[in-house]
Amino acid sequence: MKNSNLYKLLIALPLAASLTGCIIVGTDDGPDANWINSNSDSAWKEEQRVNNQKIADLQLGDSFEKVRSLMGTPRFNEAFEKEGKAVQVIFYRTMHKHSDGETTKDECTALIFKGGELVAFGDKAYSRL
Repeated sequence: MKNSNLYKLLIALPLAASLTGCIIVGTDDGPDANWINSNSDSAWKEEQRVNNQKIADLQLGDSFEKVRSLMGTPRFNEAFEKEGKAVQVIFYRTMHKHSDGETTKDECTALIFKGGELVAFGDKAYSRL
């Protein structure tokens, strides 16, 4: 009887070990979900095209609310106070630099608001902050 149980154990252990493994289940609902779930690069290319077109139509002096309504949710958002005025910088993806599935600030255009009003946009304006 002891040999029979030992035999069964010796058969079951390798079989059990071969059946175990890692299963990773998840969803990506983050900002780059379209990029990850897309069969091509068309999703991020379209986002960039649309964002560039919308930014080209912006006017200095536009309100924060108007810009957010037109542009939608930004990829990044910064806020701070400078010289007694509230400054808010929002970033929208407008260019491709890295093929890593992540959007970084260097792939975005910064829109700069002071006192709730658009005062500047682009790399040069952001670097002067």
